[in-house]
Amino acid sequence: MLLTAQEVRELTGMQRPSAQARALQSMGIECRRRPDGSVVVLRAVVEAILGGGMVQPKVEAEIPEPRLRLRNG
Repeated sequence: MLLTAQEVRELTGMQRPSAQARALQSMGIECRRRPDGSVVVLRAVVEAILGGGMVQPKVEAEIPEPRLRLRNG
């Protein structure tokens, strides 16, 4: 469910929580801070962004093509 502290260090390459949070933010990975200052990251978010998990593709609404009617007359 959550990355371990070691996984956060490996992912960011940083030791300090403030530097880890900045690195995660620069990678587009949302994180939260615990009351003790440590960084919390959902594993599913990392997998979705970095491609390690099964991600449902966004389905864009299909825009219907206009229908043309020809008039006789």
